[in-house]
Amino acid sequence: MGNKTPKVSIFFLLNFLALVFRTNAGGDTVIYWGQDEREGSLTETCNSGLYKIVNIAFLARFGSGREPQINLAGHCEPASNGCKTLSKEIKNCQKRGIKVILSIGGGDPGYSLSSAGDATNVADFIWNNFLGGKSRTRPLGDAVLDGVDFDIEVGGGEAFYAVLARRLSQHSRGGRKVYLTAAPQCPFPDEHQNGALSTGLFDFVWVQFYNNEPCQFDSGDPSKFQNS
Repeated sequence: MGNKTPKVSIFFLLNFLALVFRTNAGGDTVIYWGQDEREGSLTETCNSGLYKIVNIAFLARFGSGREPQINLAGHCEPASNGCKTLSKEIKNCQKRGIKVILSIGGGDPGYSLSSAGDATNVADFIWNNFLGGKSRTRPLGDAVLDGVDFDIEVGGGEAFYAVLARRLSQHSRGGRKVYLTAAPQCPFPDEHQNGALSTGLFDFVWVQFYNNEPCQFDSGDPSKFQNS
């Protein structure tokens, strides 16, 4: 993805991940949903039977004094509470054994973390508004999501994403587990997420092997992909 994520790249990711995570050992398949009306509804996605994890993308605005806000392209309008109708669809997915996770970040520069306190506040906002906490302003209604996906692609406060991860993980204690996942770029270590991933708290990692010249897949010469 690089530092910018055009919508078309999201769809390449979906197709690519569908191949990467379909393994002989019964590995799970993950998909990002929420950035294009053409992908169909969340219910249709989960009822397809193809996926074990759905990342709702994205919480695209947060941190550094910003009011957190989701952006689900043309699916619904969060400013008018229009995305609360997704609660029923999220619960349908979970009843089918599918984990539904909130993806934060993306390719647009509308987020950053300014301090450890800022990271803690963002984590608590996510807990109260999307996970097992309580808030009057839950953007997706009363459905309780299963975790948080870190798709951090732009600069700003990289050192504090480890604090965000630890704080989210703390909310798992004594209650429902908060799954942590991440989508780092394939050049290692990832310039934006290395600190967070180094905490060892992440349950799933799906590496972005495209739009990254040193290691992306090329059918004519797969060596860079294989070496990475």
